[in-house]
Amino acid sequence: MPSIDVKGVAISYRLEGAADKPVLMLSHSLGADVSMWDGQVDALGARFRLLRYDGRGHGGSAVPAGDCTIDDLGNDALGLLDALQIERVHFCGLSMGGMVGMWLGLHAGDRLANLVLANTAAAIGAPDIWNARIEAVRRAGMQAVVSGVLERWFSHGFEARSPETVEEARRMVLRTPPDGYAACCAAIRDMDQRARLSSIQARTLVITGRNDVATPPARGAEIAAAVPGSALVQLDTAHLSNLEAPQAFNAAVLGFLAG
Repeated sequence: MPSIDVKGVAISYRLEGAADKPVLMLSHSLGADVSMWDGQVDALGARFRLLRYDGRGHGGSAVPAGDCTIDDLGNDALGLLDALQIERVHFCGLSMGGMVGMWLGLHAGDRLANLVLANTAAAIGAPDIWNARIEAVRRAGMQAVVSGVLERWFSHGFEARSPETVEEARRMVLRTPPDGYAACCAAIRDMDQRARLSSIQARTLVITGRNDVATPPARGAEIAAAVPGSALVQLDTAHLSNLEAPQAFNAAVLGFLAG
């Protein structure tokens, strides 16, 4: 994949589809990369030009030294749009990607046509939880956390129904650079966007997963209640709803964007 310099950080990206289509930007979860969206490409790509990118510290993007912040992650997304000379996008982010979406809604709302926030929260987890995860991956690499990540990502019994999906997700976690993962854990640990959610003006859809223990449905409902005029959809999934129920996820996103 090509990469582009965004204020000194190389961001790897994939821009697919005809130039005359509206752009839909896809932002992945912590511990993932652009391949997380493979199950959306055919369905969403029929209507949109898709811009997928690896967040800093993930996939083919650079791993800057030290911790990062939600401002860093948001400015990376905004800087990528600037570098590609894309003025306005539809945006869909899941988990950490949804946190970036909220940041964009608060700091660059004029760049958003529509906003989809999936399986995410405006603030999440006690600092001790994140600190323990940071210490684990810095000490022993991604192998130290992969089992727990997969348990949160998928509903009980899903692995038996779709072992290939879970195995590919395992490989995706394990190829994430530990230092990049730890840096983004710090960004999520320190993030709290709750007080400003009512300032988001973009037309917004919030997607939750019925079995999501990482960002429970109540967290999504809080976002939907705070963002004026937003819609709320619940899917029968855990945290990575786009992987566990791609057809339902795609239908929800397309239905909202078409509306």
